[in-house]
Amino acid sequence: MPGITYVRGDATAPQGKGVKLIVHVCNDLGGWGKGFVLALSRRWPEPEAAYRRWHRERAGNDFGLGAVQFVQVSPYVWVANMVGQRGMRTGSNGVPVRYEAIDEGLRKAAVRAAGLGASVHMPRIGCGLAGGTWSRIEPLITERLVKAGVEVTVYDHG
Repeated sequence: MPGITYVRGDATAPQGKGVKLIVHVCNDLGGWGKGFVLALSRRWPEPEAAYRRWHRERAGNDFGLGAVQFVQVSPYVWVANMVGQRGMRTGSNGVPVRYEAIDEGLRKAAVRAAGLGASVHMPRIGCGLAGGTWSRIEPLITERLVKAGVEVTVYDHG
């Protein structure tokens, strides 16, 4: 069975052969300006443009917690904009991360990865600005991706 491989490196430069799906967490407010998304935007303009359009046109689409938008950025690389964060700040409702939304987003990512024959690549999603803990995210990745036969690489920058 595949597993989760941890490497030091940049998740916007995924390692290995074949089709790669980069999964990351977005907020539900249409904001794109801090954290991993900045690294994505430095490499490709398409994920940010697609996310902003998706949010702007949300009255007529599936934009919301648990939704995932798949954006092809090169012949072998796709980016999954996964809405797994309510708002952008820690407040009376706690941290912005929404584990149920990440779980649902990972389920959708697993289906797309299988359809593309892709491996999945990500930073430690939901654990930066979203305020989540890896001990709660990692089992979701195992349940949704690894058990579905998807090879996952998690990148720790540095």
